[in-house]
Amino acid sequence: MAAHSQIRDGDETTAEAGVIRRTPGGWSVQGKEVPDLVNAMVLADILGAEEQGAAPAPPAPPRASDDATEVERLRITVAQLEHALQTRVVVEQAIGVLAERHRLAPREAFERLRSAARSRGRKVAELSRDVVSSCTNPLTPLPGELAGAGSAAEAGNGRS
Repeated sequence: MAAHSQIRDGDETTAEAGVIRRTPGGWSVQGKEVPDLVNAMVLADILGAEEQGAAPAPPAPPRASDDATEVERLRITVAQLEHALQTRVVVEQAIGVLAERHRLAPREAFERLRSAARSRGRKVAELSRDVVSSCTNPLTPLPGELAGAGSAAEAGNGRS
């Protein structure tokens, strides 16, 4: 769960933002059911991120040098895989936001996200962080084709 959470009795986590408990039907967050562990973990990460503010994306891990030992290469590979997973999670969250916001199929939401990123010379993961942030901060500027009702849209096609 989030770094600031504490696990008690093996089935309850307390965060400053609320309580996450295991229930017979899945997970409960302050009385609201969450269907599975993955959703509960993502929700805990989102709650933790909201408390900490929008953190900049961690830099991509370096590539292994030609003279690196096998252990060094494996450590770098693990760091690269962890970075790729974190990036994937943010992109999937943004796809979900756009699919709900614009009533799109997930594939169409991804295509819209990718197109907006390409046309502005931005990385998909970078724009995805903005889309996810726009859920809790309507002042986060988004390209017009991604902004929903009540969201701030970028002025022009340049980077914000």
